Amino acid sequence: MNDSSSFFALFANLHNRPVLLVGAGTVAERKALALLKAGARIKVVARELSEQFVNWQLEGHIEYLGEEFHPQQLSTVYLVVAATNDEALNQRVYVAAEAQSTFCNVVDSPKHCSYITPAVIDRHPLQIAISSGGTAPVLARLWRERIESQLPQHIGKVASFVDRWRQEVKTKIKTLAKRRNFWEEILQGPLSGTIEVGDEERAMQIMRDAIQQAQNKQHQQPLGEVVLVGAGPGDAGLLTLKALQAIQAADVVLYDALVSPAVLELVRRDADRINVGKRAGAHHVIQEKTNALMVKLAKEGQRVVRLKGGDPFVFGRGGEEAQVLAKEGIPFRIVPGISAALGATAYAGIPLTHRELAHSAILISGSGAEEKDANDWQALAKTEQTLVIYMGSLKAATIQKQLIANGRKANTPIAIISRGTTEQQEVVTGSLAELSQLALAAPRPSLIVIGEVVSLHQELAWNNQHAITATEVALRA
Repeated sequence: MNDSSSFFALFANLHNRPVLLVGAGTVAERKALALLKAGARIKVVARELSEQFVNWQLEGHIEYLGEEFHPQQLSTVYLVVAATNDEALNQRVYVAAEAQSTFCNVVDSPKHCSYITPAVIDRHPLQIAISSGGTAPVLARLWRERIESQLPQHIGKVASFVDRWRQEVKTKIKTLAKRRNFWEEILQGPLSGTIEVGDEERAMQIMRDAIQQAQNKQHQQPLGEVVLVGAGPGDAGLLTLKALQAIQAADVVLYDALVSPAVLELVRRDADRINVGKRAGAHHVIQEKTNALMVKLAKEGQRVVRLKGGDPFVFGRGGEEAQVLAKEGIPFRIVPGISAALGATAYAGIPLTHRELAHSAILISGSGAEEKDANDWQALAKTEQTLVIYMGSLKAATIQKQLIANGRKANTPIAIISRGTTEQQEVVTGSLAELSQLALAAPRPSLIVIGEVVSLHQELAWNNQHAITATEVALRA
């Protein structure tokens, strides 16, 4: 059976091209209407033609090939649709099409489809297609209706108007990036409203003025900008609206290793993506290269997004990068993100504060745990507070030793949250005395949470399918 994730989205040009339609009933009529609208030349095979198909035949819109399907009928068509209530015939059509490398769609049978037809919102020439990969066509239709209700009726006229100017814009605005910026600005301006009210002359003047301004600007070296964006802890649904807008407007995205694939999927397809994830032992050098790259790209006039896991200003070195940009005179903005301390603990059902268990929460980095005087361990070991440690797995033994030596009880509950907020999130719970052992076995990246609030994990976690106890970790080993 076809994997629904394997379908490749495309729009086929069927104008004046032959398509074989096997079947001529009610379902086949719907398929034929869509094919005729696309300008296809339909060849029909069916034991009996419905009244509508008879009319189409008389009007010359279809060609009737007869009652029986023969594989030879596929030799001259671009694709085939099987829309009969005879499952054996539908399957025979599919097998024959596969043998001849011809695209085939068997209605309501995804496993016998080499292509599928999506739910379409048609604002000719603009079309929006929605597909569930054949798994839930009603769901796709419901979303089509929802989007349809919000899409302006005149948007097709805007697309047609823009098409008439594309060549002139390409001739007068030389680079792809500048043309892209031009179109984004013009389509978000007053042009659409002007076309909606039918003021063609005003719309043309808007285009002429915009092209002239763009020509004047392209001889200058415009300064771009950098947006430091928090990508959150992993779940793409936790991105803020401003973060989504920034990554979809970017020319270049510099992203960390902690940014999840689900978030990267939302980056604009034609944006350049550069992995600047740091590696242990080379942070200083790599950070300097990242800083220099941000400055270079912005001075070239590019819109740069520096995409960071969590929040840029929470152990993300965003403050250092902002200082570099300010020193270089580069315009920059900060888009906060949900830090792992907030997102991962919430998904694990661990409140950072609780009236009876924790009056405060402290966030620290474990990367400097072994440095002399790096942390006030006496303060960190206080009871009735939650300690959240980023990047602490490798230093877990030191953290455990220091906290117990400074008064934190060995039986204090702890949790290690790996791949927080993602579908692969895993929560290991135990006691402070077991921290070093559990941290060694926990997948990375991970977050360590220490405090009595961890005892609420089993009660409050909305998804416990990846919850693991210390005993289970020992059994794994």
